[in-house]
Amino acid sequence: MTPTKPAASAPAAGPQTDGQAPDAGFAEYLASPEGPQFLNPDAARSPGPEVPVRTVSAEGRHGPVGVRIYGEPARPDSPALVWLHGGGFVSGSVDSPESDYLARFLADRGTPVLSVDYRLARNGVSFPIPHDDALAGWFWARNNAETLGLDPALLCLGGAGAGGNLAVGATLYLIDAGKPLPAKLLLAYPFLDAELPPPAGGLDDEVMARLPRHLRFTLEDCIRTAENYAGGPVSMAPSYAMPGYADPAGLPPTALLACEYDDARGSTEQFATALERVGVPVSYFLAEGAVHGHLNHTAGLPEGQAALDFLARELAGVRRA
Repeated sequence: MTPTKPAASAPAAGPQTDGQAPDAGFAEYLASPEGPQFLNPDAARSPGPEVPVRTVSAEGRHGPVGVRIYGEPARPDSPALVWLHGGGFVSGSVDSPESDYLARFLADRGTPVLSVDYRLARNGVSFPIPHDDALAGWFWARNNAETLGLDPALLCLGGAGAGGNLAVGATLYLIDAGKPLPAKLLLAYPFLDAELPPPAGGLDDEVMARLPRHLRFTLEDCIRTAENYAGGPVSMAPSYAMPGYADPAGLPPTALLACEYDDARGSTEQFATALERVGVPVSYFLAEGAVHGHLNHTAGLPEGQAALDFLARELAGVRRA
C-alpha cells in the first residue's frame, strides 16, 4: 500500500476538551439528525455544481427507500456510484455535504451518483434495517442500470463513515448470496469495527488534544456507535454489521480515503492491510491535516479538493473486467 498524500496544514486548534463528558461526541450525534457542527462553519463555501437531480423510490424489506440520482452518463461505458452518507448511523442524510456536494461534483465530471436515503438507527431502529436499506438501493440501481443508460457491470458502491460500513457489509452479503459485486468500493474514513488500533506513526497528541470534542471519534464513540447500530453488545454483532471483523477475501478493488487527525485512522489502515493480504487491489489516500468527516467539513472549500479528485480518479479508472 503506497499512500497518496497531498500537502496540507493541520486543522486550526479548537478549545481544550478537559472536563467534557466522555460520551459527548456520540451524544452530539444523537442530539440532532443533522449531526454535529462542522469545522470552520463560517467559511465561504462554493456551491456544488448544478446537475440534473431526481428522486426515485426503491422497494425494500422495511418499506420504500429513497434514492436520489445525480447526473447523466457521459458515455455508454460510464461508471456510476451508489453512495451512502455517514453520521454514525444516527445522523446525516442525502443532503449532507459529504453526500450532496460529493454527488454533484462527481456527476459534473460525468459519473452519475445514486445516493441512498437509508433509515437511521434512532427510535428503536437498528441492524439489519439500515443494512437492508443499503441493499435495496444497490439492487434498484443494478436492476435499473440499463434504463438509466448505465452499464450494470460498472456500478461501484461506497460511503463515508457509517456509510462505508454499510457499503462493505452489503458487499459481504452479495458475496455470500452469489450476486454480482460492485466494480469497486470507494470508502471514506469508514467505520468498520469498534476497536481503535494505533495508526502507523501514531497521532499528534498536541493537535488531537486541542480538537473540539465533536471533531473526535474516540474509542467511547466507536463502542457506543457500534452498540447502537447492532442493537446490543458488539461481540454479538454479525459481520454484515461490523465488517472489519469479516474475512475480506472476495471483495472487489477498494479505494480508501483516510484522515490524518482521525482517532479511527488505524482502523482504515488495518482494513487496507487485510485487503492486501488476501490479494484485493487497494488504493489509499491520506488527507493530511484532515479530521474525521473530512468530506463534510471541506465540501466547497479548497482543502477538500484533493480528496474529491482522488475519488474521481478512482471512478474514472473503472473498466469492464
